[in-house]
Amino acid sequence: MTRLIGLLLLGVGIAYPFAVYFGLQHLSPRVFAVLLGALWLLRAISPGPRALQRWMTVPVLAFCLLLGVADHEDLLRWYPVLVNLMLLTLFGSSLKIGMPVVERMARLREPALPAHAVRYTRRVTEVWVLFFIANLGITIGLTLWAPLAWWTLYTGLIAYLLMGALFLAEWLIRQRVRAAA
Repeated sequence: MTRLIGLLLLGVGIAYPFAVYFGLQHLSPRVFAVLLGALWLLRAISPGPRALQRWMTVPVLAFCLLLGVADHEDLLRWYPVLVNLMLLTLFGSSLKIGMPVVERMARLREPALPAHAVRYTRRVTEVWVLFFIANLGITIGLTLWAPLAWWTLYTGLIAYLLMGALFLAEWLIRQRVRAAA
């Protein structure tokens, strides 16, 4: 059930800009607030959510509450900003406290990472922090000053293509690093 809700949230995250673009003509921002809030709340109360999942739920539910109360369509554009900010916080704080996010993910496959791999995963986490800083800046700029169509195109397609390109580039570099080790 937790996995299904996680997949639904991923799907909603990808479809969200398009839903806003096409749905604003037919739906109140309160409808978006209720649907988004309900999905995040389900994730928080489903069996096995970790503390990480719970802390991410708090700002989203606060956003949904604000959106529901204000019922203002301009607020809908701030959800991708919030998600980017949370991811930046997650990756950035992991460089200071505990284990970097990419190292945690790598250890799921290979629990005994060699020292060079630990250094590499730290660097990759730093690259993701830089990506989220840039993406956050672009998303804020589009939210504040761009037409809805530009915002939709970037937050619904271009940002995901850039993430995919970063994943692919990192994977290719990792193959070279492994071959050289």
